[in-house]
Amino acid sequence: MSRNYEYIISSLPALSRDWRFKENASFGTWLDWIKSQLDDADKKTVDALLDGFKDENLDRGFYQAALSHGNAFIRNYFTFDLNVRNAKARFLNKAFGRKAGEDTIDLPAGDFPEAARLEGILATDDLLGRERALDDLMWTKISELSLFNYFDIDAILAFLAKLRIIDRWFSLDEETGRDMFRSLVDEVRGTFKGVNYVAPKD
Repeated sequence: MSRNYEYIISSLPALSRDWRFKENASFGTWLDWIKSQLDDADKKTVDALLDGFKDENLDRGFYQAALSHGNAFIRNYFTFDLNVRNAKARFLNKAFGRKAGEDTIDLPAGDFPEAARLEGILATDDLLGRERALDDLMWTKISELSLFNYFDIDAILAFLAKLRIIDRWFSLDEETGRDMFRSLVDEVRGTFKGVNYVAPKD
């Protein structure tokens, strides 16, 4: 199959943070269509991105492979993701009196100019606001990484990375808030006893 990036990308919607799926559409709908248009090599690159959307995959081996991947977007996206992940781990370690480096993944991850902004985000008491701000930070980084990619596989990867953020926020309720807090704790592989989400009072 030829790499008809122009056709694929021109067929995709322009995403914004308030974009929503139409009825009967989903992340999977768009993913399936995109992959149906790609050749085998590009499908593997997409799969490398998708692998990083699964918390259970995010171990040292995954990041070692991602940070040395042949695709620049994959390398840079997961370098940023690792920096954010390690910052979350250090934040939780400090909050719960654990060793500073526990549950971090010690790999060369380059400069992290967003560190100060991320620290401010993690310090907020508004859990849903925190998650929204973290995704805003990721959205901005995705835009930065794909700034000059118009009709290539990196533009498609950026679309999928942003679409995943939209999919995550498609439906929110109080239970989602609890789940997000549990996810923040669980995703650094720690086990914290007696930590519960308390919904804010009206």
